[in-house]
Amino acid sequence: MEKENSSIARFENFSIEPIQEKYAWRICDFVTVNAERLQRYFPKTLADNLTPTLSQIFVEKKVREYQKREEFLFVLKDYESRTVIGLAYIKELDWNKKQAELAYCIGYQYEGKGITSLAIDTLSKYAIGDLGLQTLQIIVHNTNIGSVRIAEKSGYTLWQKTLLNEHTPPNEAPLDMELYELYA
Repeated sequence: MEKENSSIARFENFSIEPIQEKYAWRICDFVTVNAERLQRYFPKTLADNLTPTLSQIFVEKKVREYQKREEFLFVLKDYESRTVIGLAYIKELDWNKKQAELAYCIGYQYEGKGITSLAIDTLSKYAIGDLGLQTLQIIVHNTNIGSVRIAEKSGYTLWQKTLLNEHTPPNEAPLDMELYELYA
């Protein structure tokens, strides 16, 4: 891994970069191609990026939130094609408790290649080392085996507790979600 000016990290095939306005079109492309994957656990991100105009509004908002340290959105970018292949959030920040949640999604073409695990491991270290956070959380549904593996590979403490009715996907009943934590 090598560090680049605008990147948090750059690897052989992809980079992790803070949200920038130039990514609006690419995020729109990513979201529309992966709409089916995103509709259950990222319905708001999906709805906010269905058209280039909506994506521009979304990105401008996320850039402001990043600058204000309210929420950090990162794009996972394929190094060769320069396309957005995934998104990762550091969100639900509580600066008093020094706590935040990480959320992530990857394009279907890149699933199972270790990219998300590497990104979450890197962003977890960034959140603790650079942002000074002490507790990081990942909240997943127990049927989302890929996300469970990512949390575990990235050092998150095996299951902390079940959060009852934590997430309500569109047109579904509320789901119980599993909480994983990582401590500095």
